[in-house]
Amino acid sequence: MTPRSFRTLLAILGTVAVTAYAAVFVLQIAVWNPLAAAPGLTLDEIREAAAARGETVFTPVPWVSAAVGVGLALFVLVPALIVRQASTRAVAASYLAIIVGGAPAYFMASFGPGMSLADTFMISGGDHAPGGTVLMAASAVAAMALVVWGVAHATSARATASASPA
Repeated sequence: MTPRSFRTLLAILGTVAVTAYAAVFVLQIAVWNPLAAAPGLTLDEIREAAAARGETVFTPVPWVSAAVGVGLALFVLVPALIVRQASTRAVAASYLAIIVGGAPAYFMASFGPGMSLADTFMISGGDHAPGGTVLMAASAVAAMALVVWGVAHATSARATASASPA
Protein backbone atom coordinates (compact mmCIF):
# COMPACT_ATOMS: atom_id res chain seq x y z
CA MET A 1 0.00 0.00 0.00
CA THR A 2 1.42 3.35 -1.01
CA PRO A 3 1.62 6.20 1.51
CA ARG A 4 -1.04 8.12 -0.41
CA SER A 5 -3.49 5.20 -0.49
CA PHE A 6 -2.84 4.58 3.23
CA ARG A 7 -3.54 8.27 3.94
CA THR A 8 -6.75 8.05 1.89
CA LEU A 9 -7.89 4.95 3.78
CA LEU A 10 -7.00 6.60 7.10
CA ALA A 11 -8.94 9.75 6.17
CA ILE A 12 -12.01 7.78 5.15
CA LEU A 13 -11.92 5.64 8.31
CA GLY A 14 -11.32 8.75 10.43
CA THR A 15 -14.35 10.46 8.91
CA VAL A 16 -16.46 7.34 9.48
CA ALA A 17 -15.27 7.16 13.12
CA VAL A 18 -16.09 10.83 13.77
CA THR A 19 -19.49 10.40 12.09
CA ALA A 20 -20.24 7.34 14.24
CA TYR A 21 -19.19 9.30 17.34
CA ALA A 22 -21.53 12.12 16.28
CA ALA A 23 -24.41 9.69 15.77
CA VAL A 24 -23.97 8.17 19.24
CA PHE A 25 -23.58 11.72 20.62
CA VAL A 26 -26.97 12.82 19.26
CA LEU A 27 -28.76 9.55 20.02
CA GLN A 28 -27.46 9.56 23.61
CA ILE A 29 -28.65 13.11 24.31
CA ALA A 30 -31.86 13.16 22.28
CA VAL A 31 -33.14 9.58 22.60
CA TRP A 32 -31.37 7.08 24.82
CA ASN A 33 -30.78 9.22 27.90
CA PRO A 34 -34.31 10.69 28.08
CA LEU A 35 -35.85 7.24 27.64
CA ALA A 36 -33.56 5.77 30.32
CA ALA A 37 -34.22 8.70 32.68
CA ALA A 38 -38.00 8.29 32.41
CA PRO A 39 -38.63 4.57 31.86
CA GLY A 40 -42.00 3.72 30.42
CA LEU A 41 -42.54 7.14 28.84
CA THR A 42 -42.26 7.95 25.16
CA LEU A 43 -40.19 10.87 23.87
CA ASP A 44 -43.41 12.84 23.30
CA GLU A 45 -44.54 12.17 26.89
CA ILE A 46 -41.12 13.27 28.16
CA ARG A 47 -41.34 16.45 26.07
CA GLU A 48 -44.86 17.18 27.41
CA ALA A 49 -43.86 16.54 31.04
CA ALA A 50 -40.85 18.83 30.67
CA ALA A 51 -42.94 21.55 28.99
CA ALA A 52 -45.48 21.37 31.82
CA ARG A 53 -42.66 22.22 34.25
CA GLY A 54 -41.21 24.93 32.00
CA GLU A 55 -38.23 22.83 30.91
CA THR A 56 -36.83 22.10 27.45
CA VAL A 57 -35.22 18.69 27.05
CA PHE A 58 -34.95 18.60 23.28
CA THR A 59 -32.86 21.41 21.79
CA PRO A 60 -30.84 21.76 18.57
CA VAL A 61 -27.56 22.04 20.53
CA PRO A 62 -26.61 18.33 20.26
CA TRP A 63 -27.35 18.35 16.54
CA VAL A 64 -25.28 21.48 15.96
CA SER A 65 -22.38 20.18 18.07
CA ALA A 66 -22.38 16.85 16.23
CA ALA A 67 -22.53 18.66 12.88
CA VAL A 68 -19.48 20.73 13.87
CA GLY A 69 -17.55 17.51 14.58
CA VAL A 70 -18.55 15.99 11.23
CA GLY A 71 -17.68 19.29 9.54
CA LEU A 72 -14.22 19.20 11.09
CA ALA A 73 -13.80 15.62 9.88
CA LEU A 74 -14.71 16.69 6.35
CA PHE A 75 -12.32 19.63 6.68
CA VAL A 76 -9.54 17.06 7.27
CA LEU A 77 -10.83 14.57 4.68
CA VAL A 78 -10.85 16.88 1.66
CA PRO A 79 -7.19 17.99 1.82
CA ALA A 80 -6.13 14.45 2.73
CA LEU A 81 -7.67 13.26 -0.52
CA ILE A 82 -6.60 16.17 -2.72
CA VAL A 83 -3.18 17.36 -1.53
CA ARG A 84 -0.46 15.01 -2.76
CA GLN A 85 2.03 15.87 -0.02
CA ALA A 86 -0.44 15.89 2.90
CA SER A 87 1.07 14.43 6.04
CA THR A 88 -0.35 11.07 7.08
CA ARG A 89 0.68 11.83 10.67
CA ALA A 90 -1.19 15.13 10.62
CA VAL A 91 -4.29 13.42 9.23
CA ALA A 92 -4.25 10.75 11.94
CA ALA A 93 -3.55 13.28 14.69
CA SER A 94 -6.38 15.49 13.43
CA TYR A 95 -8.97 12.73 13.64
CA LEU A 96 -7.76 11.71 17.09
CA ALA A 97 -7.96 15.35 18.22
CA ILE A 98 -11.52 15.67 16.90
CA ILE A 99 -12.57 12.60 18.87
CA VAL A 100 -10.80 13.93 21.99
CA GLY A 101 -12.70 17.20 21.52
CA GLY A 102 -15.95 15.25 21.49
CA ALA A 103 -15.78 14.79 25.27
CA PRO A 104 -16.07 18.46 26.26
CA ALA A 105 -18.56 19.02 23.42
CA TYR A 106 -20.69 16.18 24.79
CA PHE A 107 -20.55 17.61 28.30
CA MET A 108 -21.63 21.06 27.10
CA ALA A 109 -24.35 19.77 24.76
CA SER A 110 -25.81 17.32 27.28
CA PHE A 111 -25.71 19.58 30.35
CA GLY A 112 -28.91 21.53 29.61
CA PRO A 113 -31.03 18.55 28.56
CA GLY A 114 -29.72 16.54 31.52
CA MET A 115 -30.63 19.29 33.97
CA SER A 116 -34.05 19.64 32.36
CA LEU A 117 -34.63 15.91 32.86
CA ALA A 118 -33.43 16.24 36.45
CA ASP A 119 -35.77 19.13 37.19
CA THR A 120 -38.71 17.48 35.45
CA PHE A 121 -38.43 14.01 36.98
CA MET A 122 -36.55 14.82 40.21
CA ILE A 123 -33.58 12.63 39.28
CA SER A 124 -29.86 13.26 38.91
CA GLY A 125 -28.78 15.22 35.86
CA GLY A 126 -26.12 12.69 34.87
CA ASP A 127 -26.27 10.04 32.19
CA HIS A 128 -28.86 7.32 32.63
CA ALA A 129 -27.97 5.43 29.43
CA PRO A 130 -24.53 3.96 28.65
CA GLY A 131 -23.89 5.97 25.47
CA GLY A 132 -22.17 8.79 27.38
CA THR A 133 -19.72 6.35 28.93
CA VAL A 134 -18.92 4.95 25.49
CA LEU A 135 -18.24 8.47 24.17
CA MET A 136 -16.02 9.35 27.13
CA ALA A 137 -14.11 6.07 26.75
CA ALA A 138 -13.56 6.70 23.03
CA SER A 139 -12.30 10.22 23.76
CA ALA A 140 -10.01 8.94 26.52
CA VAL A 141 -8.53 6.26 24.27
CA ALA A 142 -7.97 8.86 21.52
CA ALA A 143 -6.29 11.19 24.05
CA MET A 144 -4.00 8.42 25.29
CA ALA A 145 -3.15 7.46 21.70
CA LEU A 146 -2.24 11.07 20.91
CA VAL A 147 -0.03 11.36 23.99
CA VAL A 148 1.74 8.03 23.47
CA TRP A 149 2.17 8.69 19.76
CA GLY A 150 3.43 12.24 20.40
CA VAL A 151 5.97 11.05 22.96
CA ALA A 152 7.12 8.23 20.68
CA HIS A 153 7.44 10.61 17.75
CA ALA A 154 9.34 13.22 19.80
CA THR A 155 11.63 10.56 21.25
CA SER A 156 12.40 9.01 17.87
CA ALA A 157 12.99 12.45 16.34
CA ARG A 158 15.39 13.35 19.17
CA ALA A 159 17.21 10.02 18.83
CA THR A 160 17.51 10.49 15.07
CA ALA A 161 18.83 14.02 15.51
CA SER A 162 21.44 13.00 18.09
CA ALA A 163 22.61 10.10 15.93
CA SER A 164 23.23 12.36 12.94
CA PRO A 165 26.84 13.48 12.42
CA ALA A 166 27.46 17.14 13.25
